Amino acid sequence: MALKFTMKEIALNNKLFPHIIALVISVFMLIPSVKAQNLEVGLFGGGAYYVGEMNPGMPFVKTQPAFGVSARYSKNSRWSFRLSYARGQVTGSKQMTSDAGDASLNFKTNLNDFALVAEFSFWEYFTGSKKNNYSPYLFAGVGFFTFTPKSLDGVKLQPLGTEGQNNGFDGRSPYNQWSVSVPFGIGLKYSLSKRLGLNVEWGLRKTFTDYIDDVSKTYYLDGTKINPDVPAEILSDPTMNHQPGMQRGDEKNFDWVAYAGVTISYKFDLYSKQRCDNLKW
Repeated sequence: MALKFTMKEIALNNKLFPHIIALVISVFMLIPSVKAQNLEVGLFGGGAYYVGEMNPGMPFVKTQPAFGVSARYSKNSRWSFRLSYARGQVTGSKQMTSDAGDASLNFKTNLNDFALVAEFSFWEYFTGSKKNNYSPYLFAGVGFFTFTPKSLDGVKLQPLGTEGQNNGFDGRSPYNQWSVSVPFGIGLKYSLSKRLGLNVEWGLRKTFTDYIDDVSKTYYLDGTKINPDVPAEILSDPTMNHQPGMQRGDEKNFDWVAYAGVTISYKFDLYSKQRCDNLKW
């Protein structure tokens, strides 16, 4: 896959990504060192949905199955750091919006999502503790994900250049099928036993792409001249009633992705010079 950037993507990533990295590093440096530390490995199951041109702001609409794995390093009873991978699918259509003229536009895409986040527990928490066995928490960090937009019939949309990217319409070029993101959200931790923990979580991904749904800018074909037997043409304007330059999406607003679900984790104790009484059952 060619890694080509548009000027818009370069400007946004250059401005925002260094600040995100600096923020995460600053949080790491502020955390005090303690002796009791552990690592938890978990399995995630739940759902994913997206917010964009084909779902302008309705949480949990068309939620699709998602699953993943994670590793959490607990620095102390309040701060943890988690590396995770999630696999999911999101979908949508213009039938979910008030724009009836574009009702035939639709998509689905598989997501491969990687995230590194810091978690802050409101109360002291240890997996394996009777006293500090639950806590709500917040998390935020940095992420990276890939996506492959397809029609509901399974036709890959990016290679078709549905907004004129393949012929340079209005200076456009093929978009990347990956992006950085800012993951953040809320959750609840609960200790099930000495080794097992349960997390219930809802998190958003602020992305820096508007093409998760393959819709961002304007139409580029004369709808009256579209050949319905040519996928690149009919999937660009299924209703065949638009003119070049008419609005197809909203490039000023990037797409969002959200995950919600449950993680079951298993705790491994790391080296500790001092045993913590809170870990006794």
